[in-house]
Order: sequence, then structure tokens, then C-alpha cells
Amino acid sequence: MASSRESDPSSHGSSLGSPLLVPSKEPGLGSEPKKVCIDDMLQTYCGEFGHWQLKHFVLTSLAWALEAFHTMVMIFADREPGWRCVGGSESGCNESRGSVCGLEPGSWEWEGGPGSSTVAQWGLVCGEKYKVGLVQALFFGGCMIGAGVFGHLSDSKLGRKGSLTAVCILNAIFGCLTSLAPDYITYLMLRFVTGFSTGGVGLCSFVLATEPVGPAKRGVAGMSTFYFFSGGIALLSGIAYIFPTWRALYVASSVPSILFLVLVIPFISESPRWYLVRGKPIEAMKIMRTIAKSNGHHLPDGVTLALDDEANDGSNGNQSWKAATVEKEAISGSIIDVIRTPITRIRLFLAVGINFTCSVVYYGLSLNVVNLETNLYLTVLVNAVAEMPAFAITAILLDRFGRKPLAIGTQWFSAIFCFMGSMMGTVGIWKVTRVCCGILGIFGMAGTYNLLFIYTAELFPTVVRNAALGCATQAAQMGAILAPFVVVLGGGLPFMVFGVCGLIGGMLAYYLPETLNKPLYDTMTGLEEGEIA
Repeated sequence: MASSRESDPSSHGSSLGSPLLVPSKEPGLGSEPKKVCIDDMLQTYCGEFGHWQLKHFVLTSLAWALEAFHTMVMIFADREPGWRCVGGSESGCNESRGSVCGLEPGSWEWEGGPGSSTVAQWGLVCGEKYKVGLVQALFFGGCMIGAGVFGHLSDSKLGRKGSLTAVCILNAIFGCLTSLAPDYITYLMLRFVTGFSTGGVGLCSFVLATEPVGPAKRGVAGMSTFYFFSGGIALLSGIAYIFPTWRALYVASSVPSILFLVLVIPFISESPRWYLVRGKPIEAMKIMRTIAKSNGHHLPDGVTLALDDEANDGSNGNQSWKAATVEKEAISGSIIDVIRTPITRIRLFLAVGINFTCSVVYYGLSLNVVNLETNLYLTVLVNAVAEMPAFAITAILLDRFGRKPLAIGTQWFSAIFCFMGSMMGTVGIWKVTRVCCGILGIFGMAGTYNLLFIYTAELFPTVVRNAALGCATQAAQMGAILAPFVVVLGGGLPFMVFGVCGLIGGMLAYYLPETLNKPLYDTMTGLEEGEIA
């Protein structure tokens, strides 16, 4: 009976019908599928960063520009516009006082009219000025919640592409609805829910863009994503200049999300790593074959994917492979699994602390630079462009010195100039020197911010990667909420706080492991076994 089944080709076709499971020869002859993890398959057969990865990376990373639009639009929409006196000298208005507080209603007017910004629309000045900061705080609060929610969903049911699609749909809807807000409370709530969806854009885009990239190219590719964010900020300054009213600006900054959904999302593939850990090896292999073909490589039929704790484990023959595909379907994890495992628990706590301190410094110094009395559109453009050299330098040094030394060095570089800025005066050449210290401080911290995404992603396996990234992003949003309150302290104190945060962040990074040229693990078991080995 057994011999008749072995000689019947239809028997094998019914039980092992997928190209993933069909061995090149009969199992009984000792030749079974060669099981390799995704990193090994990319390095050996598919190519680490070929034509397919380049196209997929660029298309997916465009979502970072969308995040920049929805985040930084508040700089222009919530700005305090200029004002002028009306009615002549008898109105009692004096423009030299520099503030409208205490002036009689009707003795002055906003330049550009009440629709130029939300501040002019609802009179968010003087005693109501705190409401502008409240909107910003709630937006980042929404980002903090959304990062955790969509980080979990992208690791589980929705996947990377599904989650990115969902957040872009929500951003387009909430952004357009914000332009119709009839009052401040409605505007406040809409900015909160926009923050909720925006919080998932960056992390979903980052993981989806970098997971199909080979280990030798993943660092530079991951750090290049922030060019799209800075580019989005620079582009937003032009959009804000063309659409000077806040309602039109919210519509204009939301339309790109709709275009992304229609023109880009259909050409983006789901992550093969996500397919693999979710028990869908056939779909994962289809993508890997597409990558190999597009890159001009050949993926042999006798090579198939396996999770990193299954790869090259051929002691049990073909039966162990069949058992692995049946018993380990839909492997998933959550932040609870990260905390439960000692290795990932320590890494998570360190990553959260570093992201928090880095965000305080980055957003705090950004606000200090923007507060210069210059043209707002030009200032935002220059600030965005000034960050790009930091990205380039960090990317060049990333594979030469590793993640850990750069994480420490860039934060301490920023801290040194922050401490120097705290000791500078506010008159003459000392004022210029303090501004330069702020620029160099943000230059260093922009490099850290760029590095943290790729570093954090490499610290955790596929099953919990987005959940861990979501946690780190939540910590960064908490830092962003705190930053404006540090800035209002005034004088040299904010620089002192930023310097301390940079120093602490560098010390925390000292206790993280180096991930340069380490494999990107798929499962918690694979990570534990790989780190012990």
C-alpha cells in the first residue's frame, strides 16, 4: 500500500501541491527542499537591493511625506499672523507695542483676514493662547495612541500594507473634515483623530519598505526614509505659500493622501516576512520569486522559505517540514511577548528611553529655530533642507562604525552644543552663537532620529517588530508633547534641558547591542537562539 502511494504522482500533487513544498526529488531518496530564512534567500538568490527593492522602497517611503504634511501643517495653520491698526490714531491703537492684548475691539485687524489661520479665526491670543499648544499636544497624543494600535495591527491581522492603506484613508478623511471645522472644539477633536491615524504612517511605511531589503543594504536604505519626511516638510512650505488660508491648506495637504491611495498603493507588495510568520509561505515565496526575477536572478525550485528557527533544521526530514507548515501557522506576537522575554524587555525599555529623550531635543530645538523672526515659509524650508546633510553623513558612517557608536556619538554631539548654547548670552555675537549652537544641536539629533528607526527595527523579530516600533514611537510622541513646555521656560534653561536629555540618551544607547550585519530575525525563538549562539 505504501509503495503504491509513493509511485502515484497524483498522491503527491494532492498533499504537496504548492511549489513551496514540492521537493526536487522523492523524499525517500534523501533530497528534500533546502530551507533558508529570508535574509539568506535575499543574499544568495534574489539580490539584496536590486530593481524590485528600489522601486518598492521609493513608492512605500512616499508615505513619509504624507506624515510630514499632516504633522507640520500646524506650523502654518495655527500661526499667529501679523496685524495692523485701523481707524487712525484716534482709535488708540499702537502697532509698536507688538501685541494686540489690551487693544479695543475694532481698532485693529488681522493681516490676511480672519481666515488666514485658526488663531485669527477664533481669537487664540492673549489669555486664549494656550489653546494653540493644546491642539499640538492632543495631536501628538493621538499619534502616541495610533502608533501602538497600528503597530499591533500591522503585526497581526491587517499586515504592513493593510495598515498603511487604512491610515492613509483615515488621514485623507480627517484632514478634509478638519477644513470644515465650525468651532475650536471640533477642530481640536479632528486634530486628535488625525494624529491617531498619522501615528501609524511612518512605522508601517518604514517596516514595509525595509523588510524586503537584504541585511547588508538595510541600514542605508532604512536611514534614507527620512529624506522623504524632510522633503515633505520642504514641499509643505511651498503648498502653504500657495494656499494662505488654513481651511484651503488642510484640503491641499490631504489630497496627496488620496493620490497615494490611488496611484501608489496598488503597486506596493505586502511584506514576505509578514506572510511567512502569519502561516502563508506560498504567498511569501511568490513575492520572493518576483523579487528574484525582477532583479535578474534565478530562485531554484528546490529552495524554499522557513522561519529562522526552522531553517537548515533537516534532522527530521520532510516530515518536520510538513509539521512546521501545519503546526506553526499564523505565528504572531504582541507587546506582552516583548516584555515577557528578558532580551527584548531590556531592549524595549532602552529604546523607549532613547526615543523619548531624542524627541524632546529634536522637537524642542526645532521650535527654537522656528521662533526666529524671519519669513515663516523660508524658515521651515531651510530647516528641512538643513537636516538632510545629517542624514547623508549618518548613512555613510552607518555600516563603517555600526549602529551603536553612531547612536551614542550623535546624541552626545547634540548635547555638547546644547550645553554650549545654555551658556551663551542673548546680545550681539553671543545671540548669533546661540543660534548656531541650536542648529548644530538639531543637526546631531536629526542624525540620531534617522538612525533610531533602523536600529529599533533590527533589535526585534518580525512577529513583534511593529509592536515594538509602535511603543518606541509612542515614547517619541510623549517627548514631542513635552518639548513645547520646555521651550517656554525661556533663556538658557531649555538648552540645558536638551543637553541633559542628549547626554542621558547616549548613556542608554551604550547598553544596547550592536546589530550591524546581524540577521533580521523572524521569531522570538530565532532571536534567542541567535543571540545565545
